Amino acid sequence: MTMLVPRRSRDPFDLFLSDPFDTFFGGNSVQHSTPNLMRADIKDCEDSIEFVIDLPGFDKDNVTAELKDGMLTVSAQTNTEKEEKEGTFVRKERFTGRCSRSFYVGEEIQEEDIKAKFDNGTLQISVPKKVEQPKLEEKRTIAIEG
Repeated sequence: MTMLVPRRSRDPFDLFLSDPFDTFFGGNSVQHSTPNLMRADIKDCEDSIEFVIDLPGFDKDNVTAELKDGMLTVSAQTNTEKEEKEGTFVRKERFTGRCSRSFYVGEEIQEEDIKAKFDNGTLQISVPKKVEQPKLEEKRTIAIEG
């Protein structure tokens, strides 16, 4: 037995954007945002911070990572414009478009310090921890008059 639960939305016009096929097919409404599209695991290792970001369905050529003002921004884009010769879709649940996430990694990190690898829909990024070099205590003498 399927239980229908009303959608909770902050936007009163979201009712007009809901998909009538959701009720027909017994599924929940597909959210218009994509919060689960770029799931990220962030691990604090001894000498680095490791990011593992799931990007299923994306090609390596359509994934970019950029560092600016201490913010690491990962962006991905997909476009599945394959021409269908026969039939008409009643519903398509494949994401097409662009998404991005940003993480603050610190302003002392440089692009050349970051290592990234994309394999089988998973982006792995390693950001080294910058250890503050202790400042050498300078010996200062005070001139004594007299």
